[in-house]
Amino acid sequence: MSQIQSEIVAGVGLITLDRPEALNALSLQMVIDLTKVFTDWRDDPNVDVVAIRGSNKRGVFGAFCAGGDIRFFHDAAIAQDPALEDFFTAEYSLNNLLYSYPKPYAAFMDGVIMGGGMGLAQGADLRIVSDRTKMAMPETNIGLFPDVGGGFFLSRTPGHLGEYLALTGQMLIGSDALAADLADGLVASDSMPELWASLTANTQLSATQRFEQLSDLVSLPSPVSTPAWQDPQIDTIFALPSLMDIVNALEQAKGEWPAQTLACLRQRSPLMLHVSLEQIRRGRQLTMADDLRMERNIVHHCFHTEHLDRSGTSSETVEGIRALAVDKDNSPAWNPARIEDITSDMIEPFFTSPWPADQHPLKDLD
Repeated sequence: MSQIQSEIVAGVGLITLDRPEALNALSLQMVIDLTKVFTDWRDDPNVDVVAIRGSNKRGVFGAFCAGGDIRFFHDAAIAQDPALEDFFTAEYSLNNLLYSYPKPYAAFMDGVIMGGGMGLAQGADLRIVSDRTKMAMPETNIGLFPDVGGGFFLSRTPGHLGEYLALTGQMLIGSDALAADLADGLVASDSMPELWASLTANTQLSATQRFEQLSDLVSLPSPVSTPAWQDPQIDTIFALPSLMDIVNALEQAKGEWPAQTLACLRQRSPLMLHVSLEQIRRGRQLTMADDLRMERNIVHHCFHTEHLDRSGTSSETVEGIRALAVDKDNSPAWNPARIEDITSDMIEPFFTSPWPADQHPLKDLD
């Protein structure tokens, strides 16, 4: 049974992620199916607009996509299943397709949207959130990094918010996403079905005109309050050159926010905090395609960290997923265990391609 549903109605291609028992976490087959649908519709003259939403156990909306299927990552890494490499190649190719998609594209981001869900939505022309939206890139908590183009879209948030979001995995609730420039419009969650239906109603208008009407409606100014986590010190502290500079500044700063932020960082993978900071800094200068090629290199090294004599069950990522999602003891044995113990020799190889340029799995992205 397919885990995505798709149909064309009145010139609009409609996609529903349909794996509600897993909060629509992306399987390899879902990525393959989504790529086929988006590619077919890109070239189909009967499709002028595309929209995507999630589903929950009771129906549609309420959950968008909780990311990639991390249990699959864990099991495939241990089994040395080549499908793991296939997953990231396919997913990042899809992310790039969506960023350069030539037709108006709307993402209805109701409910949970993390990781791979952000990769599906951030390339949309119209990114709609609701009061129920819970958005985050929490990968450093599982020994990973904010991939799916996170180096590109997080680095382009205001100031140095991208570094903060990448390292802490801070959750953005509703209007927080507007403040971070990761959404274009905020609506009441109860209005999502009506707004979705508006894309295919009133066929006296063209599909493109209906999309523009929706865009105008949801993009009206919303009252945006400053979230408690958005401290004025973010821009100065997270602009500092290195992770140790950031940690030292947080240790010396007074108040609740520095203490909470430092405590959060101390729980994350020390190695992947350093890697993620470097990723965001490099991503700020890259195109989306080049960022995804960089991230494809990094993710390979997450599961094949030969320069640290680690792979399979001993990799930082497999250990992080084990602690959070498999054994659920929430006690990952990070290695090295402290932020202070990471050296540049541990970080730099993540950014070295394991493939010659002409054999890179994403060599054809543009």
